[in-house]
Amino acid sequence: MPRGQLFIISGPSGVGKGTIAQRLLNDMDITFSVSMTTRAPRPGEVDGKDYFFVSDEEFDKMIAEDGFLEYAGNFGNRYGTPKAPILEKLNTGHDVLLDIDIQGAINVKKSYPKGIFIFILPPSMAELRKRITGRGTETPESLRKRLGKAMEEISYIDKYDYCIVNGELEEAIARAKAILVAEHSRVTDDIYKLIDTYKEEM
Repeated sequence: MPRGQLFIISGPSGVGKGTIAQRLLNDMDITFSVSMTTRAPRPGEVDGKDYFFVSDEEFDKMIAEDGFLEYAGNFGNRYGTPKAPILEKLNTGHDVLLDIDIQGAINVKKSYPKGIFIFILPPSMAELRKRITGRGTETPESLRKRLGKAMEEISYIDKYDYCIVNGELEEAIARAKAILVAEHSRVTDDIYKLIDTYKEEM
């Protein structure tokens, strides 16, 4: 059975990566990787669907057992990508999608370099500013910090395999889908095994 592919999609906050990822999950045969966190569930969140909610002790145990592809702290809580369920899906021929921030993606690349890394860019900084301010949650100072962080994150684009400019959403989604399809047409060890069966049938 051909091995599944791990697709990692990331980009600056406000760029629309979550929307693109959700459409891939809805329209393609791909599984979403559920992250683990030490924070408490928010109203409406379901354990095992939105996150795996665990204690600090359980999280520490996962770290000690090398159970994460990557993990990090954020605002006093910790988040991680459990390794075992991803490898199980990949080994049984299923594709897996990670919607993750840039630092997490870089760490995943260190532990699983065979992943396919997709960076989502805004069409311009002006448009990114418009999308972020459209949420109505930013002060001028927090907006400045968010845009500065976005430029810092964009500097990591050379670590990625593909880049999609999300100017027109449907086009960006189409490009993401095309990447998923094209990656299964690469010449890989599975193709060589298939060719070997041709020889046996001669």
